[in-house]
Amino acid sequence: MEKVFIHTEYIQLQQLLKWCGIAENGSMAKEMIRDGMVLVNGSMETSPGKKIFVGDQVTVEDIQYEVVTE
Repeated sequence: MEKVFIHTEYIQLQQLLKWCGIAENGSMAKEMIRDGMVLVNGSMETSPGKKIFVGDQVTVEDIQYEVVTE
């Protein structure tokens, strides 16, 4: 599991995908999310604006990312 550090209360899912380098840009991130390629806490998420908080887990292509703070 990879850790993703954020310095805010939350991050939007599409921004997280860009922040981690999973998606090259916002359009690609939205497409991945809407195509059902992204799980949030084990459930498929299709909303690019979904708020992701510390402790949430995002899975893309069998790689898990845990959102943490410093």
